[in-house]
Amino acid sequence: MTALSRPLRLGTRGSPLALAQAHMTAQALRARHGWPLEAIETVIVQTSGDRIQDRALAEIGGKALWTKELDRALASGEIDIAVHSMKDVETLRPETIRIAAMLPRADVRDRLVGAESLAALPPEPLVGTSSPRRAAMVRRQRPDATITVFRGNVATRLAKLEAGEVHATLLAAAGLDRLGQENIGTAMPVDMMLPAPSQGAVGIETLAANQTVLSLLQAINDADTFDCVTLERAVLKGLGGTCHSPIGALGVLAHDDTVRLRAEILSSDGRECVADERLIARGDTCAAEAMGRALLDRASPALRALFEA
Repeated sequence: MTALSRPLRLGTRGSPLALAQAHMTAQALRARHGWPLEAIETVIVQTSGDRIQDRALAEIGGKALWTKELDRALASGEIDIAVHSMKDVETLRPETIRIAAMLPRADVRDRLVGAESLAALPPEPLVGTSSPRRAAMVRRQRPDATITVFRGNVATRLAKLEAGEVHATLLAAAGLDRLGQENIGTAMPVDMMLPAPSQGAVGIETLAANQTVLSLLQAINDADTFDCVTLERAVLKGLGGTCHSPIGALGVLAHDDTVRLRAEILSSDGRECVADERLIARGDTCAAEAMGRALLDRASPALRALFEA
């Protein structure tokens, strides 16, 4: 048992999904270190991404809207650790902050809610999503679809669907599962809809200089998840991708020392898709970055332009 001189302050957003992931993290820490319930204090930090719900994330500052307030809370000492959905964490992080651990990854797939399949949607369907990746992948298979911005937490988006604002929406299976909604929607095969880089992974950050907390977090790190997600994020770095850019990436362990890494980039209308698949050694982020650059080299000027904005 590792003793604490005071409660460990865990920072999180206040959405139901964020709180569920914070609870998972606290449970893992308590179980690993033999701590009582009161050893961890949850601190809710409201982020800009939570406050601004009427515009696409890409238009209002990107992924930093989910992290910058938690980063400030870490830097000021208000919290000791911050829990994130890894797909919401920017590719380039401040040098003072370290991604110290990831929990075991959940289902990486997207789920279509409102129809059994994209083919089953009516002619000229209205599909709600704020993800450029999901929008492009829907348009690739249903060019007649109209995409409308769909922001808000899971419950908000499901309520909009129930109210008839759209015919269907797409949500991460991992988020639905963590909210106890395992039976909602139809899972989309990854061959049809490659997930976002880091989808399904929960990450925990702390200050890079805080060796005590880094050691506590390392004890709950799932190395397989960490290595696969790190390579997916390296592809993003090689692409220079932003929230404006439709990108899918997924790493799956092939052997003990290698990851089968798939990635693709798409035009906004889904008509152009450049894909690659490689076996890359665990930890070889340089090779994963090179994979991202190679995708751009094969893309048309119009597609490359999406990654240069």
